[in-house]
Amino acid sequence: MKLIDTHNHLYLEEFDPEQEELVHIARESGIDTILLPNVDVATIERMHDLCDRFPDFAYPMMGLHPTSVDEHYTENLKITESYLGKRPYCGIGEIGIDLYWDKTYLKEQKIVFEEQLKWSIDLDLPVAIHTREAYPEVLDSIHKVGADKLKGVFHSFTGTIDDLEEIKKLEQFKLGINGVITFKNSKLSDTIKCSDINHIVLETDAPYLAPVPYRGRRNEPVYIWKTAEKVADTFGLPLDETVEITRKNALDLFKIPNKKA
Repeated sequence: MKLIDTHNHLYLEEFDPEQEELVHIARESGIDTILLPNVDVATIERMHDLCDRFPDFAYPMMGLHPTSVDEHYTENLKITESYLGKRPYCGIGEIGIDLYWDKTYLKEQKIVFEEQLKWSIDLDLPVAIHTREAYPEVLDSIHKVGADKLKGVFHSFTGTIDDLEEIKKLEQFKLGINGVITFKNSKLSDTIKCSDINHIVLETDAPYLAPVPYRGRRNEPVYIWKTAEKVADTFGLPLDETVEITRKNALDLFKIPNKKA
């Protein structure tokens, strides 16, 4: 089994200086690829460094995270965009709208999100979308920019069945499922049963959202197997088939060099 983690922040300081060890453990477990969405201008070089150290394992995305949008958004967006074309990226991310922590910059978040959606169309790259208490706003922006031209993943999907039904209308979008599906009070397993395994990709969002039985600890790449097991159980499939299908889903969506289904 070769598993793809489609959303991981292994380059962050929380993992210093253990990245090499964690990559080794991940590979030994059967994970052969992790995708690294950027956060903001301060994380770009760290992300690139990790990808350069593990070029056949770690693949970068470029984007500006919604919680990093502030009064300096124009400058930070310009800096972020300047990296596009300098090296290959497998997607535009992590981008989106987050109204959970702060609504102060909602207008600016929408501007930044929609601009980055346009980048993805121009470069024919998928988007990794962060949405927290903002599904209506995110969907509105997608339709405004051009739903038929966009493709991507709703990272860390935790929406309602109604949210899911709206996403299902976007034929080129998938659901990123992580450790939340293993949480005791999570209804995510029941919700995604209304979808299809062919619309699912697996992710950690490390160092965040560690699955049970590691909940509350720093999430690590290898923990994704617990998520894979829960997704397999949700759809009544063997683990190896679940890993194979979600791998194909990821390869169909992201531009990942030298990887085969």
